[in-house]
Amino acid sequence: MRAIVITEFGPPHVFAQADVPTPTPGPGQILIRVAASSVNPLDYKIRSGLLPSLAPPFPAVLHGDVAGVVEACGPGVSTFHPGDRVFACAGGIVGHGGALAEFMLADANLVAHAPRSLPLTHAAVLPLVSLTAWEALIDRVHIKPAQRVLIHGGTGGVGHIALQLAKLQGAFLYTTVSSDEKAAAARSLGANTVINYKTTPVDAYVAEHTNHLGFDLVFDTVGGPALTASFSAVKAGGSVVTIAARSTQDLSPLHAKGASLHVVLMLLPMLTGINRPHHGAILRSIADLVDTGRLRPLIHPRVFSFLEVAEAHATLERGGVIGKIALSSPWFNPEPV
Repeated sequence: MRAIVITEFGPPHVFAQADVPTPTPGPGQILIRVAASSVNPLDYKIRSGLLPSLAPPFPAVLHGDVAGVVEACGPGVSTFHPGDRVFACAGGIVGHGGALAEFMLADANLVAHAPRSLPLTHAAVLPLVSLTAWEALIDRVHIKPAQRVLIHGGTGGVGHIALQLAKLQGAFLYTTVSSDEKAAAARSLGANTVINYKTTPVDAYVAEHTNHLGFDLVFDTVGGPALTASFSAVKAGGSVVTIAARSTQDLSPLHAKGASLHVVLMLLPMLTGINRPHHGAILRSIADLVDTGRLRPLIHPRVFSFLEVAEAHATLERGGVIGKIALSSPWFNPEPV
């Protein structure tokens, strides 16, 4: 099958087209004819060599997000049938081939039927970010109605889904952004208050919006300085949840408040094999929220082809992107071979 691969770590231009063996589904697996994928920071971190332990062996097919049509099912799969429209985050890391190819092999437990109301190109941007936001807010910190919730990076990939999930749970939402354009997008997704972190220091917005008390829950989707700011912004006895904890931090502010820190790594079911059915269940819930008009993806206006993946990576790495970047397969044909 045709694929886009890397044979070494490096800048975006290391991507190249190649022919690789077409996988065959084994027990509990499905073969997906790939229609689309999306770009996540994880993808360019693996490509660049920042996360070598997570990389598939060379020649590596990257990208975990996938949307497409079931081509074939392995033994024991009864939930899906050839021709079904599906979406998942199911590969692109060690032990799992990625989506930048004609076909992708996936554990059926990680997969769900795609939202009926979205084209597959749009459905492909949802899995990784939705799974991450759901695990952080609903599974880990059990977000509750009327909580004052601060989300750092509310128009990013994870952030824009987190805003919508938190709103559905009845939270009162604050979010940090870096521009007026992002502020408008955040408000359209349900943010009650939008804070420009470039012009308003953390102590100032904590004082203004919480009377110096701090937020009940802070979700850091950015890491680094945003995680440090989260420790200052959370209230005594509150919770910080982060998806970007690869940094050295002074935990004294949390200790002084008796606050808790939670770290979410969405990849664990793929890496360990544990709790994979929960990912499929989350994606079924996400599809229902989309089809009932309660959640929508925020998508970059340009859809890149797989053949333009280097440019798509460079675009995301430059920063400033609102929402997600979608990628479409140049080889997708919904008719079975």
